[in-house]
Amino acid sequence: MTSNLLNLKAEYHTLGCKLNFSETSAIGKLLSDRGVLPAANGEEPDIIVVNTCSVTRMADKKGRQLIHRLASRFPAATLVVTGCYAQLRPGQVAEIPGVDIVLGSNDKLRAADFIEKWLADRRQAVKVTPQNEMKEFIPSCERGDRTRYFLKVQDGCDYFCTYCTIPFARGRSRSGSIESIVEQARTAAAEGGREIVITGVNIGDFGHGSDRGFFDLIRELDKVEGIERYRISSIEPNLLTPEIIRWVATESRAFMPHFHIPLQAGSDRVLHLMNRRYDTSLFASRIETVREFIPDAFIGVDVIAGARGETETEWETGRRFIESLPITRLHVFPYSERPGTAALQLGDSVENRERHRRVDMLMEISDRKLHSFLEKHKGKEAKVLWEHPQHGGDRMHGFTDNYIRVSAPLVPELINRVSPVILRDIDPADEETFNADLIL
Repeated sequence: MTSNLLNLKAEYHTLGCKLNFSETSAIGKLLSDRGVLPAANGEEPDIIVVNTCSVTRMADKKGRQLIHRLASRFPAATLVVTGCYAQLRPGQVAEIPGVDIVLGSNDKLRAADFIEKWLADRRQAVKVTPQNEMKEFIPSCERGDRTRYFLKVQDGCDYFCTYCTIPFARGRSRSGSIESIVEQARTAAAEGGREIVITGVNIGDFGHGSDRGFFDLIRELDKVEGIERYRISSIEPNLLTPEIIRWVATESRAFMPHFHIPLQAGSDRVLHLMNRRYDTSLFASRIETVREFIPDAFIGVDVIAGARGETETEWETGRRFIESLPITRLHVFPYSERPGTAALQLGDSVENRERHRRVDMLMEISDRKLHSFLEKHKGKEAKVLWEHPQHGGDRMHGFTDNYIRVSAPLVPELINRVSPVILRDIDPADEETFNADLIL
């Protein structure tokens, strides 16, 4: 049967995490299979897909603003809203003028079917699968218009941290099979992929309920020929075992010296109130193990500032702990009140002004740590995977194995290839980027 989507133009907008990006790219591929073309810059789209985030109140606000803006700018386009905000607040989304289709987290990869139906009957559709019925794992491994692939290996979460809505937006923890995920990596390699980022909601919980877990998965992925680099996206500290760290350091062929580990608070009491599954002692030991086996590893750490229960005393305890950690940078978020979460029952909230003061202090710590990390690499040789240029120009950008961003004069034949450089100096216009000399 001929698709009525043939030759329509679509544009895609993603808010939030790498997993969302992977799934947006998967939606794009499914629409492409039915004849939908990507809308060029400046071209009016026939279809707009917005994949939303709901991790904070600000994420909800940004989602609403984007949806309003797109609906106003392109009133004739079919507007599809999906993702976590759509899952948690489908009624709010459906009431936004111009929204035609609302799809929850479990239904987003059925977007093409819903668009076909909308074009036939012009009736608004709202489809959200209840959280307790989300049992299917829907795979995706997509690149979109970037160089690296994002490979979804797991979805959902069973942790139910008191501040977090993700288990309600994504459902319970579930995974694909190792065999199917390895096959997706092989396909990415056959398509010319060189780097894969492993994504999910709680990837360390891969294989939950089975006898093969995350460590089994990454050892099998490491064997896939053609993939030169893997990166582990955010992984819980209790699930990043010393065994995994040692393996990355001493045995792995392709897993990069780059870790993203959520801490969330540097006080044991606040961690307990958050229902986190570790304490500061365990977290510090994981960081120490990384530094022992991989001294130059990039270590990013998530922190929430001003959570309920974070008194001035607890904040100061946490700040000192964070300051003591030999990490690379912090990703800092002010605590956001989320309706329906257990954190709302944990006592007095921290004033908004104080939350942001704490954010600023943590960002200052982060800036110092990142600057110190980069300074240690001046003059060193590194290998960089050069990315497809996004906006033209006479320079190309890429990342070292330990995730230092690098800029060099454009050499088109090096795009999507790994090549050696000398890290010359930090770019004064972008203090997170090294200017580099190519070693040709």
